[in-house]
Parts: sequence; C-alpha cells; structure tokens
Amino acid sequence: MTSQALRTSFARGRITLLRRTVTEHARRHGLTGGRLEDFVLAVNEVATNAVLHGGGHGRLRMWSHGGRLWCEVSDEGPGLPAGWMGDGRPPERLDHRGRGLWLTGMLCDQVMIVSGPAGTTVTFAALCD
Repeated sequence: MTSQALRTSFARGRITLLRRTVTEHARRHGLTGGRLEDFVLAVNEVATNAVLHGGGHGRLRMWSHGGRLWCEVSDEGPGLPAGWMGDGRPPERLDHRGRGLWLTGMLCDQVMIVSGPAGTTVTFAALCD
C-alpha cells in the first residue's frame, strides 16, 4: 500500500522548517532513532543542494510504500555537471562539492538521481522500523 505523507516546496532560508516538517512526518511513518536521523540528514543535504545549485528553491514529496519511506527532491537548476558522481568513493578532502549526494548514498537504502538541463530530481528511501 502507498501512503502520501507530504508534498511541499521550499526555498533559501526555509531549510530548518523543512527539516522539522520532514522529521515529524517521518516519525509518523515509522522511522525512529538512527534511521530517522540519517533520513533527515539526507533530506537536508539534498534540499540544500537544490537551493545552492538548483535555482534557490525546490519541491519535496514524501510517501511510504513497501516498508520504506521515500523522499523525492526536485529543482529547476541547470543539472549536474558531467562526471559529478565518480566511483562511489568520498569526495577529496579539499573538494567542496559532491559531499551531499555521496552522503545521501551512504545514509539511505536506495538512491536514484535524474538530472538534465531542466533540473535534477533525487529520490531516496529508508527502511521503516
């Protein structure tokens, strides 16, 4: 069964409120403890990327399906540059880009990224407790 949990937009200066809202909805859908903290951190990283690199704002959608809580963050930026996600190793210490998506991949059970000149959509999931 699929359950729609949340659909909202966000912008620069509203990420803290978004984190609080996501935390509340994620708890209602069965995330607790470390899984909850990891999921909210992933949302924070991807939403911050949308604000910083995707036009200053974005859209978030959350739902539960198949024992997982899913989140989709979309922006209307120029898309990710070629070669943006290497081989799964962490970014170099001095590299200030790529950490958020790499971290999301480490924290979540499943991550899908679609990017092009009309924007980027990152969809990720965490197993519910």
